[in-house]
Amino acid sequence: MKKILVIEDNEEVRSNLKDILELSDFEVITAENGLIGVSKAKTEMPDIIVCDVMMPELDGHGTLKILSQNSKTASIPFIFLTAKAEKEDFRKGMELGADDYIVKPFKTMELLEAINRRLEKSIRIKEIFEKKSGLALKSFLDEAKGINALQNLSIDQEIRKFSKKSIIFEEGDLPRYLYYIESGTVKTYRKNEIGKEYILDVHNQGTFIGHQSLLNNTSYKHSAAALEEVSLSIIPKDDFLMLLYKDRDFSIHFIKMITTSSSEREDRLLSLAYNSIRKRVAEGLITFFDKKGAEDSQELSLMREDLAAMVGTAKESVIRTLSDFKDEGLITITKGKISLNNRAALEDLPN
Repeated sequence: MKKILVIEDNEEVRSNLKDILELSDFEVITAENGLIGVSKAKTEMPDIIVCDVMMPELDGHGTLKILSQNSKTASIPFIFLTAKAEKEDFRKGMELGADDYIVKPFKTMELLEAINRRLEKSIRIKEIFEKKSGLALKSFLDEAKGINALQNLSIDQEIRKFSKKSIIFEEGDLPRYLYYIESGTVKTYRKNEIGKEYILDVHNQGTFIGHQSLLNNTSYKHSAAALEEVSLSIIPKDDFLMLLYKDRDFSIHFIKMITTSSSEREDRLLSLAYNSIRKRVAEGLITFFDKKGAEDSQELSLMREDLAAMVGTAKESVIRTLSDFKDEGLITITKGKISLNNRAALEDLPN
């Protein structure tokens, strides 16, 4: 059952909305002004918010602004209810990030259709960023291209397959596309002046690569290659920028993804600076298993060069450490393939 927060200062209207929505199988939470609404949004985490514009204490615009600045509530779909139909009122709300407007008095079906439309869109965008559905990305792109008569952009994104070790793009190339991983895993990496490779990150199904250079409008600062056979959706630069700048849902989730990715890289840099080789190799193993979606007991084919490039050490050091892990019963190595026997012990290795 989807949860809706209704923020409305008029008791009669608030009660009427609650009855309508509960009859439509929604769980309804109500608030009589924006201040209470903000508090309930943070504690209840509704699936969608329906909010009046003109209210005492804190109006609808102020409510949306506060919730948009909170990382936990920023992505909740937000629909305004207003008795004002002036263009200035609409424009201010949309600039703040409102998803839709319903002008009072409204018809019940008009309200329910707007709510269901926003919930369906929210589900699709979550599927994209929670690595569940490449079809959701295509559906969302197709919908976004219709906004503001932007149909002149590319109709369908191309899907390309890359074999293991194939280069997707190289450092210094000028970006033309955003890449979305439909299946498989990809490494992004840099090489020093003598050609020694360091893996910056491993990316799996449902994630994007190449966005940093598109956003900065600069050449790639790193390279990308397939760790196994991969399928990638090739999204033209204009399509990506349109989604990012024109659609609140997409931009909020994309910003969250970038923030999470940056945090993970910072943790890896700290590990390189302060952790022992044993600890780094253990962390690298777990990262590869998680990014490839492998069960601990599953035998994973992993090139020792890639693991060394991930943890910042020589291949020979990785081989010796893996041999030690095998002798200690932490892992099993069969014909070069690795499985984890004691993940918890690997995670708890001392620095």
